[in-house]
Amino acid sequence: MSNQNEYGADQIQILEGLEAVRKRPGMYIGTTSSRGLHHLVYEIVDNAVDEALAGFCNRIEVIINEDNSVTVIDNGRGIPVGINHKADIPAVEVAFTILHAGGKFGGGGYKVSGGLHGVGASVVNALSDWLEVEIYQNGKIYNQRYERGHVCYPLKVIGECPIDKTGTKVTFKPDGTIFQETTVYEFDVLKQRLREMAFLTKNLRIILTDMRVEEGKEPVVREFHYEGGIKEFVIYLNKSKTAIYENVLYFEGMKNNVYVEVAMQHNDSYTESSYSFVNNINTPEGGTHLMGFRNALTKTFNDYARNNKLLKDNEANLMGEDIREGLTAIVSVKIEDPQFEGQTKQKLGNSEARGAVDSIVSEQLTYFLEQNPAIAKIICEKSILAQRARDAARKARDLTRRKTALEGMSLPGKLADCSDKDPANCEIYIVEGDSAGGSAKTARSRATQAILPLRGKILNVEKARLDKIYANAEIKAMITAFGTGIHDDFDISKLRYHKIIIMTDADVDGAHISTLLLTFLYRFMPNLIKEGYVYLAQPPLYKLEKNKKVWYAYSDEELDSILQEVGRDQNNKIQRYKGLGEMDPEQLWETTMDPEKRVLLRVTMEGEAESEIDLTFTTLMGDKVEPRREFIEENARFVKNLDI
Repeated sequence: MSNQNEYGADQIQILEGLEAVRKRPGMYIGTTSSRGLHHLVYEIVDNAVDEALAGFCNRIEVIINEDNSVTVIDNGRGIPVGINHKADIPAVEVAFTILHAGGKFGGGGYKVSGGLHGVGASVVNALSDWLEVEIYQNGKIYNQRYERGHVCYPLKVIGECPIDKTGTKVTFKPDGTIFQETTVYEFDVLKQRLREMAFLTKNLRIILTDMRVEEGKEPVVREFHYEGGIKEFVIYLNKSKTAIYENVLYFEGMKNNVYVEVAMQHNDSYTESSYSFVNNINTPEGGTHLMGFRNALTKTFNDYARNNKLLKDNEANLMGEDIREGLTAIVSVKIEDPQFEGQTKQKLGNSEARGAVDSIVSEQLTYFLEQNPAIAKIICEKSILAQRARDAARKARDLTRRKTALEGMSLPGKLADCSDKDPANCEIYIVEGDSAGGSAKTARSRATQAILPLRGKILNVEKARLDKIYANAEIKAMITAFGTGIHDDFDISKLRYHKIIIMTDADVDGAHISTLLLTFLYRFMPNLIKEGYVYLAQPPLYKLEKNKKVWYAYSDEELDSILQEVGRDQNNKIQRYKGLGEMDPEQLWETTMDPEKRVLLRVTMEGEAESEIDLTFTTLMGDKVEPRREFIEENARFVKNLDI
């Protein structure tokens, strides 16, 4: 009898070496999309930054080569080339071919490190077509090459170098069979992350070079070097805002074996921008270090305001959010054994970090406020104004809540709701103007598509306090229609539509309205964007008619290719759509609303540093003109369909 179908001990597969990584890349780098591709570079750079944190490296070069391979060069100690007696191969080969091997375990090699799991170098190697490493040590240049994680030849000496030259050079080309979406590196994505790393490591110089330029042109080079470290980071983030006092407050110290650095400065905006880092890794969900900082801030400012009679005895204490209105802050801790909650290092869990940050910030901030009463007064006055606005906003919110309770959750009058009650099937179109709203209401599929027309441009929330926002009719209509509440009341499980589609004209005004809406969603309901519920409709730009046949084109390129297909002659009738109002309901359904045919763009935050997204919104929507002009000049080359 054949025992082919038996499930015995020998059927259990053991994935040798790095095969496991190639089989399940998502487990190691999160995703094989563009984000995962860029993550490979950060893993290698992180190793070089760890050398900098240990005090052995002050220069890192990152080069995107013409073939989209990447080279990372540092002037650290160089990965050890001696034989590792446990594995009986050189230590560098261990680092690149064995998972969970590295100098980050056991506390001997590094005091603190960002590369946490010891999988960095070996995972990059496993997911690359090829990887070559060169090490400068003892006056010699050592070299080894790997292909898809396999060693091509033993470590060998390929030349000599000055005896005092040390460091590591790694070049790798991502494997296109793993990164099927793209293997093309985006200069701007790397630039943002490397700039952040340079801010977080005082005096480290990081040079990014892009060799992919047209013949005869110079490579694009950006250099990041900040002697002021995170103080300069705060100045950079505040460049599109107006600081309300000159100094950047800076606190640092060591406690419970945790090295703490905090930089902060208030500006005249109404949103808080606080970013936290552990061993130079961003923790977007915060954690104990951020809790310690916020706690210290609230306690210290309330004590100061009470002792100096800025708050009267009968007035309530300031809340944390009042004090943090318009605050830009960086909280960076270095810790020997970071414990993260969740697989993706999004939130710090170490309890000692909370006490360390709390105690250092409380002590040094108290001292600063005593020494600088004028600045202390400015911050307290802004916080008291924020407190009053918050009270007014609460009353407005309670009023809307009471109303809805009485009216049985009444939806805004101008909303044409859909009949299906399952949010997964439902979508809401936010449309500018009543005429486009009318067309959309006629065109829609009533079962699953709701239409909310907005009158004119909504409030720019970047320049308004909460009480103003709650008083705005258009914003109130959106909040009620979505059902999730905003800010602290936000609850994504109450979302009534799983697709929120912004549908505006394909002109400058339409783009402005889209940006205002995205600013509102980003500031008050960011999770709608993070979890992929927000879309931009793409109405066509052109309608081409020929011999009673109709084509729609969504870009100039598409129009060209249609014309190539059907021929260019006098029978062609081409119409350039300026707005949705120019389409009758049937055309609007056919081109922009029919799920079978339409084009939707999902709005995501993937690959972008959180601080950079924040900065972009402030630059575009804030008060300062100069940074906006610089942004427009820098990005002008990407503009398509300019509407003049």
